[in-house]
Amino acid sequence: MLINRLHFKSVLSVAALFMLTACQPQSTPSETKERQAPAAKREPYTVVSPHGERVDYYYWLRDDERKDTEVIAYLNAENTYYDRYRDDYQQLTDELEAEILARVKQDDESVPYQRGDYLYQTEYEAGKEYPIYTRRHVDSEQEQVLLDVNVLAEGKPFMQVSNLQISPDQTKLAYVVDDKGRRQYELYIKDLTTGTAKATGLKGISSAIAWAQDNETLFLVENDPQTLLSKRVLKYRLSEPAATAQVVYEEQDKSFYMWVENSKDNEYVVISLRSTVANEVHVLDAETPNGEFQVIAPRERHLQYSADHINGRWIILTDYNAPNFQVMQVSTERLGDKANWQPLVAHDEQVFIHGMSVFTDHLALNERHNGLRQVRIVPWNEPSESHVIGADEPTYVMTFETNVEQDTAIVRYNYTSLVTPTVTYAYNMETREREVLKATEVPNYDGSKYATERTWATADDGTKIPVSLVYAKDFKQDGSAPLYQYAYGSYGSTSEPWFRQAVFSLLDRGFVYAIAHIRGGQEMGREWYEDGKLENKKNTFTDYIDVTEYLVAAEYAHPGKVFGMGGSAGGLLMGVVANLAPAKYRGLVAHVPFVDVVTTMLDETIPLTTNEFDEWGNPQEERYYDYMLSYSPYDQVTKQAYPAMLVTTGLHDSQVQYFEPAKWVAKLRYLKLDDNPLMFKTNMEAGHGGASGRFARLKETAEEYAFILNLLGDN
Repeated sequence: MLINRLHFKSVLSVAALFMLTACQPQSTPSETKERQAPAAKREPYTVVSPHGERVDYYYWLRDDERKDTEVIAYLNAENTYYDRYRDDYQQLTDELEAEILARVKQDDESVPYQRGDYLYQTEYEAGKEYPIYTRRHVDSEQEQVLLDVNVLAEGKPFMQVSNLQISPDQTKLAYVVDDKGRRQYELYIKDLTTGTAKATGLKGISSAIAWAQDNETLFLVENDPQTLLSKRVLKYRLSEPAATAQVVYEEQDKSFYMWVENSKDNEYVVISLRSTVANEVHVLDAETPNGEFQVIAPRERHLQYSADHINGRWIILTDYNAPNFQVMQVSTERLGDKANWQPLVAHDEQVFIHGMSVFTDHLALNERHNGLRQVRIVPWNEPSESHVIGADEPTYVMTFETNVEQDTAIVRYNYTSLVTPTVTYAYNMETREREVLKATEVPNYDGSKYATERTWATADDGTKIPVSLVYAKDFKQDGSAPLYQYAYGSYGSTSEPWFRQAVFSLLDRGFVYAIAHIRGGQEMGREWYEDGKLENKKNTFTDYIDVTEYLVAAEYAHPGKVFGMGGSAGGLLMGVVANLAPAKYRGLVAHVPFVDVVTTMLDETIPLTTNEFDEWGNPQEERYYDYMLSYSPYDQVTKQAYPAMLVTTGLHDSQVQYFEPAKWVAKLRYLKLDDNPLMFKTNMEAGHGGASGRFARLKETAEEYAFILNLLGDN
C-alpha cells in the first residue's frame, strides 16, 4: 500500500508522540543493522461480556475519529520501521514492480454494450490510474466522455467512483463518490446534454442507485452514521433539496444488508434485503414512483431468494427446499406468498446455482459443478434440452459479462483460468455458436510457459479439499519448490481460479501458486459453506493446514519454503494458522485481517457486527462466545515462535477497523519468542480495499512479493 506520512512527520516527531516499553530487538536481513521495533505501551482495559471479563492491554489503539496523536504516532512508527526494513531489498521491490506493470496493457478498453440507442464503454489511458467512462450513439463514431475519474482524483490520495447509472431517457448520469476509502458515498448528477455535474448534498449513502421512469426520481440507500449499516431507502427528486429526500423503507433488523436497483428490464425498482440466512425482496412499478412497494415473499429464517422480472412474471432463484438452489417463477399478480411459486429448474445435489440472467426465450445459469464454475443455457420452451457451454482446461471460471438486453439470443460471458487471461464471448443460445468479443491482452506474457492443474487434499476428517495449482512448465515435483498458498474460506465466497497477472513474477522464480478451496466458501455447494461457519468454523483453518501438509508430502513444495496469504476473513485465517501451525510456514501475509473476533462481535456499534451473527455466532450466547474465543487470533497469541509476517491495514477501513491488526501486531511483538521479522503497514489514506488506483494496487503487490522473496533469499 502507498503511505503518506509526511504530514504527520512534519508536525511532531515520532518519539514525542508515543510511549515505548522495553522489548527485544527484531532482526532484519542485514545483520549489520540492528534496529529497535516499535513496542506499544500496555494499558489494561476490561472487555466485559455476559460470560466473563478479558483484559485487553492494547485497546487504547482504538480511535474511532482517527485523530488521536498518540495512536497516529504509533502507526507512523510502525510504517517507518517497515520502510527501514524494506530498504534492504528496495531494488528487488522495484524490479518486481516493473515486471508486474509491464504485464498491464495501459491503454485498454472494455467490450461496449448497448443500452437503448447508445454503446457504453470503459477505457483506460496509458499512465493513468483511473477509468474513463464513455458512450457513443449507435449511428455515430463520435465518443462522449461521461466521466473521467482521473480528473476527479486530481489532488486526492484516494478516489472511488461507483455504480454509474444512466436515466431511462439517457440524458442524466447518477454516480456516487468516496474520497476517503470508508465506503460512505456522496451522490452526484451529471446532465449529459450540457456536461454539467453537481453534488446533490446527499451523503453517507451506499453505492446503490435505482431510477424511476420519470427520469427525475432516484431511490438510494442511506447508511447509519455510527454502524454504517445500510438502513433506509430514500426517494429523492432531482429538482428538490437533499433535505427533502423521503424515507420510503426503513429496516429494523440489524442483521440485514440492503440494496436498491432496477430490474433488468427497468420496469421495476427493487429493494433487496439480505442476511446470512434469509432474503426479502420488495418491488415497485418504476412508472409510479409515489406508489407502494410490494413484497415478493415475506422473510423467513433459512429462506433465501433473489428475483428478476420479464414479461409480467418474476423469475426466482431460491434455496426453498433446495440447499444448492433451484429456479421458480410467479406472476406479478400473485406476489406476496412463496406458496404461489412454480418450479422451473429443479434442485440438483451435484450442482450449485450462483446466479442467473433472464432473456426472452432463454434462461442462462451460472452454476458450479465439481468445484468449477460454468454456464448452462435453458430454453423456456424446452427446459429438458438445457446444455452447458464447454471448456478446454482442467480448472477454469465462467462468469456472466454485462447482459443488459433481454430480447436477444446472445448471452455474454467471460472465460478465464490461472493461465488464460479473460476472454469475453458472445454466445448464441439458439445456434450454440460463439464469437470472441475480446481476448484480454497481457504484454510480456507467454501462456505456453505455464501449466495449471486441479488436485485434492484430504482433511483430517476425510473430506477431499480441491486445490487449484499453477506453476511454470519446467517445474519439477521433487519437493524443492517454494509455495505461495492463498485461501479465503468465509461467507460462502468462492476463491475462483482467475487469471492473476502479477503472480507470474513468483512462478518465474520457481514458485508454485496454490488456491486452497477450503470449507467456508461454496466451491463444492451450499454444504461446503455450512461446514465452515459458526461452530464448524475451525474446519476452515484445519483445511488450510491440511492442504499445506498435502502439498509438501506430495512434493509440490519444500517444507521450509511455504508461504501463506489471506485478506480480511482470509486474514483471520492467517492469524489462526500462525497460532496453530507456525512451524509449517516460512512467512505469512495478512491483509486487513479480522483478528479480534470476540471483542468486535460483542460491540454492536462497530460496522458490520450485527450482520455477521449468523456467520460467526453471537458472543452474547455462551456457546458461541467460548467457541469464538477458542480460535480468535488476538486472544490466542502465545509465547511461541511465529513465522515472519507482513500485516497490512487501511486507517479508514470500514470493514475491518485498523485497530484490530494494530492490536494484534502489538501483542505479537510482546509475546513472540522468535527473531523473525514482523512488519505492520497502515495505509493512512485508504480503507479496506487498499489503494484506489490500478497501478498503486499493483505496487502494493510488488511490496508483498518482495517481502516473501527476500525471506526466501535468507533461507
